Parts: sequence; structure tokens; C-alpha cells
Amino acid sequence: MMSLSQRSYFVAAFVGGLALSGVGLWQAAAQDRFEPNTPIAAASLTPVSQDSFRLFLDQLAGQALAQGVSKRTIDAVMPSLTYNARVIALDREQPGASDPNAPIPKFVPYRLRHVDAARIGRGRSVYQRLRPKLAQIEAQTGVPESVMVAIYGHETNYGAYAGDFDLARSLASLAYEGRRRALFSVEFIATLKLMDRGFPRAKLVGSWAGATGYPQFLPSVYLKRAQDGDGDGRADIWSSEADALASIGNYLRFAGWQAGLPWGVEAYVPASLDRQLIRSRTNSPRCPRVHVRHSRWLTIAEWRAMGVIEAGAKRLPDRAMATLIEPDGAGTPAYLTTMNYRAILDYNCSNFYALSVGLLADKVEN
Repeated sequence: MMSLSQRSYFVAAFVGGLALSGVGLWQAAAQDRFEPNTPIAAASLTPVSQDSFRLFLDQLAGQALAQGVSKRTIDAVMPSLTYNARVIALDREQPGASDPNAPIPKFVPYRLRHVDAARIGRGRSVYQRLRPKLAQIEAQTGVPESVMVAIYGHETNYGAYAGDFDLARSLASLAYEGRRRALFSVEFIATLKLMDRGFPRAKLVGSWAGATGYPQFLPSVYLKRAQDGDGDGRADIWSSEADALASIGNYLRFAGWQAGLPWGVEAYVPASLDRQLIRSRTNSPRCPRVHVRHSRWLTIAEWRAMGVIEAGAKRLPDRAMATLIEPDGAGTPAYLTTMNYRAILDYNCSNFYALSVGLLADKVEN
């Protein structure tokens, strides 16, 4: 079975009920994932002037120098860069990219693919093997061990596949193409900064959209959130599972994770529930297509008074605030989600992704 990272990073927004507007982990670049074997219409792209591409690289070099990147790194990288038309084709061929209002598919098939027996089994093995280190990271961040493992499993199938695109070449090409020039210019320069820190270009590979390492961080996110988890003084998210998991925990901590609060639970919803009464009346400035699918916030005690109760053994605190999401509509599996669910959305702004991470985490620790 394919790992999520084999799908790369511009399509989860369209399969999870989202929009390309994230400013969390993926900012706007890594919210969506493409399905392999999608026809790539590279031949239909307008040929690129190499002279124009070189001039743009000169501009990037000047910006990088101004931000403290060493001339040594710039001189080593810039002359070797060539335009990657395949990356641009992958970007343009994303399902839903031409129609952000396309119907959202069903969640259940997605859940069955991504919270399957193989991923659960491997997750439990990783969980048991790394328990001492995971416990230490949880003590530092408040993020449950199983949630860190579940994100690791979703992003790279527990390190099985993290992508093989040369980040420098991919990000330079995406920046030159221009539709998200500011974003990709930042990520390209951040890649050069990683080289200045001693990470060789050969190690700096990942998805075509720039996500890299076991946690699939964008380079700028690495600079902000990467953590040394194994105590060797270096945050190597490409080779060290401890570093990768510590970095995931650190990211979620800064995203507002509240220790001791579950991400959410599957819920029983009575047929009599008046959904107009619980409809959210706020508009989210970030990922609005994701958040519009949630109800307004109520306490768990208020939900219980309406007959919406936890479907399994796990219970949420009476005072905890939660929203209701029914990803496949009324009469289908529903979930009460807390503020910690929002921290997972900050990592990847997709309801399908966040629900699958939470459900996989529950399976991994049981």
C-alpha cells in the first residue's frame, strides 16, 4: 500500500473538505496530495527560457545573500540548478486544482485506506519500540505518544518513503513558475540555510512541493520547529526517528496542543438533532472549507444534553469544548472534536487527514 507522502502535497485540501490556504506546517504548499499515476501533461507547458530562469536565480541568490546565506553555498548550488518541468506539471495536475468547489468525496473509503490493518500494525510496532523516547517527548510537549506515531505513519509510512525530489531544484522551479512565488522563494532560501547548517544537498530531498524528512516539514518549518530528540546536538529529521518525533511533538505544542485532552471521539448523534441549532456562525480566515464543516462550539455537557454522546468507551471532560463533524453527512459516523483536533489541522489542514490521524492514534495505543 502506498504511503501518504507518495502522493505529495497539494491535494488533501480537496479530499478532506479544505482549501489551499494553510499557514501552519504546510503554509499553503503541503495541504494536498496527488495520486500517483495521474497523467502529467508536461508537454503542454509553455517552454521555459533558460536565460529567464537564470536571471530569476540571480535574484534569488541576492535575496539569499541578504538573509545571511553564505556565498559558498550559493556558488555551489546556483550554477547546477535547472528548471524541472515535471514538478510544475505535478502542481498543475492536482485533482480539484481547477475547481476548488468540486464535490467532496466520502471519508469512509479514505479512512479504510489510511487507518488499515497494515498501518495500525506497523504503528504499534514503532510505538512499542520507541516507548522510552516517546514518553520523554510527551513529558516535554504534552503531545500523546500515539499521536506523534500516527503523524509519522501518515506522512511517510513510518519512514518507508519520504520522497526523492531534489528540494533545491523543485523549489526554485516552483518559485520561478510564479503562482506562489513568495512562498516557494522562502522555502528555497530556507533550503540553502539548511545546507549552511551542514546538511548536504543529497540529503535534502522530499516531495515535489518541498516537504522533507520523516515528518515532511517544509524547510522553513524545520528552521522554526525541528528538535534534537536523541541528544546528539543535531536535529536530523531525515535519519533519526527520535529527532523526527520530537519535532512533530514540538510542532503540535506550538500549534496549541493541550496536555491531557483527547483529540476527539466518535459520537452517536440522535436522528432528532436540529442541525440548524448547532450550525456555526463564524467564518474561519484559514482553511474556510475545512472549518465550515464543523458545528459551533459547545461543552461536552451541552452535547450530552442534546443526546450527542460518545460512541465508545473513551469519555471527554464535561467542560471540554467540542465541535461536531459528520464528514459523510447525517446518519453516518460522526465525531466530537476538541481544540487538539485543531492542532492536527494546523499540521495539515484537512479534515480527512486530522480524523485519520486521531483514529490511527487510538488504534496504535490500544
